[in-house]
Amino acid sequence: MSVLVGKETRLLVQGITGKQGRYHTQRMLDCGMAIPAGVSPGKGGSEAEGVPVFDSAAEALQKHPEINASMIITPPKAVLSSALEAIACEIPLLVIITEFVPVLDTLRFVKAARERGVTIVGPNTIGVISPGKGKIGVMPEYIYKPGKIGVVSKSGTLTHEISSNLSFAGFGQSTCLCIGGDPIRGLSHTEGLALLRDDPDTLAVILIGEIGGLSEEDAAQYIMETKYPKPVFAYIAGAQAPEGKKMGHAGAIVSGGMGTARSKIERLRAAGVTVCPTVGCVLEEIRDLNGRMGGALATVEPLRDEAVLR
Repeated sequence: MSVLVGKETRLLVQGITGKQGRYHTQRMLDCGMAIPAGVSPGKGGSEAEGVPVFDSAAEALQKHPEINASMIITPPKAVLSSALEAIACEIPLLVIITEFVPVLDTLRFVKAARERGVTIVGPNTIGVISPGKGKIGVMPEYIYKPGKIGVVSKSGTLTHEISSNLSFAGFGQSTCLCIGGDPIRGLSHTEGLALLRDDPDTLAVILIGEIGGLSEEDAAQYIMETKYPKPVFAYIAGAQAPEGKKMGHAGAIVSGGMGTARSKIERLRAAGVTVCPTVGCVLEEIRDLNGRMGGALATVEPLRDEAVLR
């Protein structure tokens, strides 16, 4: 079983004719994704990487009703119209890669999506991947390997780093979901945890957070209230950030004592989560859990450097 993306996914790429749209469409095709159509207003009737291009999502859906997901990789000013168009077509899943989306635009399309039952991942995300089954996003798929560990993360870079550390050590991933680093977003840590809770392929979960916002505290409350049945490990970035200092992501800012690394760590530990002080510690905790589980988490051959450096 996969979470959000899998062999059954039929993907629409909105913004397919841009430089990044073309590049990542080809990368997704190379790893087996089915992409029946793309959208680029004014370029309907052309092709991009062998994929037919339409002027609108509605036109693409009329020709390809099997489409059940969309990746939006347009410039920031076009995200709102692209998202609202896809939501109006009731495409069940939108993964919004674009960074620097205006906050008020995000509020509008997130509200519209919730009213129509559409799931949004992002914006400002690398996407979602179930290794060996499918990916919607811009991650280098060769550092992700099939396995039993789920990842829910704000940070794309830390998703790459922790997942590659796991792969090099022989621990594959079930699904890696990057919720994005903006202050307003679609899926939260809590909703990601809920998805992985019901996934039989996920035996343990790594939660990657950072300063700013209350997503991690909310996740801790959810873990505590539901007596979450799977081991959860967490890493919170930005522990040394001074109050009022934004660290990288638009949402990574501490203000008024809210959203501090300390508050997140305390809440998570109170919920029974193992909070790791370093990225390296995450791998050590996974190794320890694997030993206690009789090797159930060691699902792949450890990667070697030449497997990645190519």
